[in-house]
Amino acid sequence: MGAGDQQDWGVSIHGDDCGQDKLARMDERADQAFSRAAGAPLISGNHVRLLKDAGENYPAWLEAIGAAKDHIHFESYIIYEDDAGRRFADALTAKAREGVRVRLIRDWMGSLGKASGRFWDSLRAGSVEVRCYNPPRLGSPFGWLSRDHRKMLAVDGKIGFVSGLCVGRKREGDPERGIEPWRDTGVEVRGPAVADIERAFAEVWAMTGEPVPEDELPVADKIDRVGDMSLRVVAGVPAMASVLRLDQLVATLARKRLWLTDAYYAGLSTYVEALKAAARDGVDVRLIVPNATDIILLRPLSRAGYRPLLEAGVRVFEWKGPMLHAKTAVADGSWARVGSTNLNIASWFGNCELDLVVEDASFAGEMEEMYLRDLANATEIVLDERQKLRAPRGPYRGAATTGGGGSLGRAVAGAVRIGNAVGAAFTDRRVLEPVEARLMIVAGIIFAVLAVILGFFPRALAYPLMVICAWLAVGLIYRSWRLYREGRRKRRY
Repeated sequence: MGAGDQQDWGVSIHGDDCGQDKLARMDERADQAFSRAAGAPLISGNHVRLLKDAGENYPAWLEAIGAAKDHIHFESYIIYEDDAGRRFADALTAKAREGVRVRLIRDWMGSLGKASGRFWDSLRAGSVEVRCYNPPRLGSPFGWLSRDHRKMLAVDGKIGFVSGLCVGRKREGDPERGIEPWRDTGVEVRGPAVADIERAFAEVWAMTGEPVPEDELPVADKIDRVGDMSLRVVAGVPAMASVLRLDQLVATLARKRLWLTDAYYAGLSTYVEALKAAARDGVDVRLIVPNATDIILLRPLSRAGYRPLLEAGVRVFEWKGPMLHAKTAVADGSWARVGSTNLNIASWFGNCELDLVVEDASFAGEMEEMYLRDLANATEIVLDERQKLRAPRGPYRGAATTGGGGSLGRAVAGAVRIGNAVGAAFTDRRVLEPVEARLMIVAGIIFAVLAVILGFFPRALAYPLMVICAWLAVGLIYRSWRLYREGRRKRRY
């Protein structure tokens, strides 16, 4: 951030050289705080272009792929075997046959049921190097819960793309049937920051096999500066919670406004408290979430998470289109985040995620303008005089279903809310709010049903438990055997 932007983050210093020195020190400390929280340095000399929906993202991606001369790095949580997926497959194989090195990472769970083995085999037959992130393994029974949720593309160390957008026809919508595209946001980056985008890809590539040779990765110092925008490439990995730390810091520093968009919101109590504190301090905090859902039972659980925010003054809006899938934040007209990280525990702690944090007033201004346009297609959730959630009904544009792909995120969101409420009831470590009564009822019913099943049909639970225990036993024994063998090999050499 520049000195002018710094004033928006709580620093207001005027006057002599002493004041200017103090401002410089505060600017340096703010940069240091963001670097530590995100685990990512601020990189200057870039140009960032905002891209909306598949209609702007896909053509830009395909154009960059078509212009590739040296290498293509592509990482996507989901690639569907449909018209859109085949367009990308054809583009990638065409470049690979020209001699361009093409590497592609797919997520095992994300691609499960979305594309056949023949689809991936055809890519490999076309000289594309395809790797699968974290399939189930004998030695890690629950390791498959960690996902590669990133969506990125980088070409020749010259251009990079980061977004929340997977590859599939449903993302594009169907104009002939009046179905609008999914609402999603991405960015195009040119400049030295592309090196960090490619190294983020290389980090996950190394998790799946042999690493990318160091001499094939670009170096930031050797990439020409093409603009005056500064940004951070935040490459989240399981258990690091780098984006959570960053989001909490932004919620703490925001002075005027903090506008959030999220597809699967399920904020942890620490983050919820940060948003509530900001709103009570006069910050204009807004959150846009989707109205459409493919898991009907989770909708009341999702809405239960809104009430604490509403009571603190946070404004919550539900998108009226077919699906809102963007994950963005913009604060005080000087800071913006775009990427793959949802505001829930799965993204913060369990997944590989990738986000760009742009500290530039012009880009943040574009983000705020886009946000205001999104609000025009959203309905505000309010508390009525009886403190009940109310949303005036509005027309939906197209089908209001996600069509799959987001089930895991919503399931995690619902499970987190239930778990937080049940944990608080059992441990008595915090005061339960009236809003959590519905969650407690749902949890109580679930336990009651399980008790009935266990009483009348004990084998219904005994057999699955037996299989899980057996899998855990075999997995632990297999893992210990591999560690023992590795230890003997090291001692031998």
